Amino acid sequence: MDPIRILLADDHKLVRAGIRSFLERLPDIEVVGETSDGREALRLTDEQRPRIVLMDIAMPLLNGLEATRRLAKTFPEVSVIILSSYSDEEHVYQALRAGASGFLVKGAAIEELELAIRAVARGETYLSSPISKPLIMEYVRRNSLDLDATERLSPRQIEVLQLIAEGQSMKQIALGLSISVKTVETHRAAVMNRIGVRDVAGLVRYAVKTGLIDLT
Repeated sequence: MDPIRILLADDHKLVRAGIRSFLERLPDIEVVGETSDGREALRLTDEQRPRIVLMDIAMPLLNGLEATRRLAKTFPEVSVIILSSYSDEEHVYQALRAGASGFLVKGAAIEELELAIRAVARGETYLSSPISKPLIMEYVRRNSLDLDATERLSPRQIEVLQLIAEGQSMKQIALGLSISVKTVETHRAAVMNRIGVRDVAGLVRYAVKTGLIDLT
């Protein structure tokens, strides 16, 4: 039987090293690559074609939620297990809406990671043990409602929102995304209008609330 191919995406080297060390001791599981940001996770997924991506939510350049959304559209055969320090409803909802097949709390026992990987590889949805089944049912109910503001933003607008919230200037964002400063400003204005905020502080608060960045 072919091994379950795993890609690690987490901006903490020690976390990646610990996960890799654990997974490499397991039968039928192969770590095919690792990265510290969402953009590189997309590139490596295209290059290595893993079965599962273990994805941290808060990463620089492109956060794990947006990377998951893009993976779900471009590589539907690839499953994502979100890794997070939080188990609150909003983070779980955001992850599942983005297309994740699993949500694992980083404080869980390391053995639970194997359970999550094997469950998702079988086509199941895995939620970490602190997350209750009633929450799953609530997610199903809420998922039938209108999309939230973040899901109505374009991929480029989400990138700009994250980079602004990370403290980058308009010029830095323009350079990093290979677009003009005027285009960045246009995206910023569109995002503010779409989510109903009037200043950069409002953008930062919104980015933290929706899991685009993590200030801890």
